[in-house]
Amino acid sequence: MNCPKILKAIPLENYQIKILFDNNITKIYNFEENFKYNFFSPLKDYTLFKTLKVDIGGHGISWSDDLDLSEYELWNSSIEES
Repeated sequence: MNCPKILKAIPLENYQIKILFDNNITKIYNFEENFKYNFFSPLKDYTLFKTLKVDIGGHGISWSDDLDLSEYELWNSSIEES
């Protein structure tokens, strides 16, 4: 399935991320669900969490080479902003 690409991602309070996709839809992703996976535990440091960046081409967001999420995950597991 082709997912829209990410244009902008903004970290919010409570480990949520506001995402603007290239189809002009904005969604909110709750990152807290990912803390059940050990490799995401460094992002419990909110200062580090806020450093997220949109990957080149809008194919996901990342914090490092090892910590990232795809546009597929973000599109399918987020809620459209009302």
